Amino acid sequence: MEMQRQAQIMLVDDHPIVRDGLHQMIERDAALYVCGEAGSADEALRKIAQTQPDLVSVDVFLDGINGIELTKMLTEKYPGIRILILSMHDEALYAERALRAGAMGYVMKQAPSKIILQAIHTVLAGERYVSESLRDLLGDERKQGGPDQTVFPADVASILTSRELHIFRALGEGLDRNAIAATFNISTKTVETHRANIKNKLNISRSDDVTKIARKWLEQGEVQENGATV
Repeated sequence: MEMQRQAQIMLVDDHPIVRDGLHQMIERDAALYVCGEAGSADEALRKIAQTQPDLVSVDVFLDGINGIELTKMLTEKYPGIRILILSMHDEALYAERALRAGAMGYVMKQAPSKIILQAIHTVLAGERYVSESLRDLLGDERKQGGPDQTVFPADVASILTSRELHIFRALGEGLDRNAIAATFNISTKTVETHRANIKNKLNISRSDDVTKIARKWLEQGEVQENGATV
């Protein structure tokens, strides 16, 4: 029987003892493999270019470029890579910024090993991971707004990368994935990856609603440009 491929994990943390502990914990899971470690964002960028991991675990505070800025850079350059923030810092302070930067999960280092592994597997599966308390704080379930919730242009522009913003606009203009792929000279698979990242960053509950909200966003932008609203 052919063995299933292990998911490749890159650890980015400026404390070697933390990386060592994470490395040992992760490799006790037969489905995971630590393909590299980095102590800074610059080192991480070099090693990620070489190893192309499936998931990068990033601390918020790093020497030089911080973890949130690194997350933005990685989301822009490697839309298929999943980012999980693993930090000792209170999620209430940094999680929303991290998620808006493109991270698909935020978990505290103080969490039990099983919770950290659960977060890794959740993010690898393409789903967002946050604690229950943080979900309540962020209004993750969108109980009041639902899929028709207004998305303001300024918010979208600050949340999405430039490529995601262009694709979001193209979706709002009615282009399908084949037309978008041809427009930006990328594969349809990459278009779908960007679409999934947009869905995650904007907290859109259903994939079908991405185009609908993109269309509404464009309409709002046109109204504002015409001076009809403030």
